[in-house]
Amino acid sequence: MIRLYGYWRSSAAYRVRIALALKGVAYESVEVNLVAGEQRDAAYRKHNPQGLVPALEIDGAIIGQSLAIIDYLDALYPDPPLVPRDPLARARVLAQALVIAADIHPITNLRVLNRLADQFGADQPAKDDWNRHWIAQGFTALEEMAGNGPFLGGDAPNLADICLVPQMYNARRFALPLEAYPKLVAADAAAQKLPAIAAVAPERVKPD
Repeated sequence: MIRLYGYWRSSAAYRVRIALALKGVAYESVEVNLVAGEQRDAAYRKHNPQGLVPALEIDGAIIGQSLAIIDYLDALYPDPPLVPRDPLARARVLAQALVIAADIHPITNLRVLNRLADQFGADQPAKDDWNRHWIAQGFTALEEMAGNGPFLGGDAPNLADICLVPQMYNARRFALPLEAYPKLVAADAAAQKLPAIAAVAPERVKPD
């Protein structure tokens, strides 16, 4: 039995949904409403002590952190591989993925935005500008790191694309102009054409 605890608009949960979809792994989805603060409830913290999503429950074991979950899934279900086996290619894909997962996402997620409001009085326009600033910084570097496509990671979608697609969703959500990032836009478009990835987009999984 596989159960994914997540939130429909969470970038990190979106990454895991894409990985599961690409590998064709069936699972039960459990919604944790971040806006309502359900991630801080004691019942959920038994699944993830950080009080974050996602968490993956699989055969009685529970794993947090999206990249750790994806790494586990890649080991458990090796086809298709999400990270290259060649050491140099693997390092390059991880570097691309971490621009998003380690540099952009942690300072643009909900708890950071809430802290900006609570401690510094940031209103919604200020928070939106904060998001655009940090996404643009990461995207500028990632555009230079991108190969010749069609996907960010090469000929087939991999961990880099799994991180890119949710971050592109966020970039559009916060109205970041994307003209400076043609390779990223093209890679995202190629990924979105895949039925498995299209099926797990936020609006497709949003609770009624």
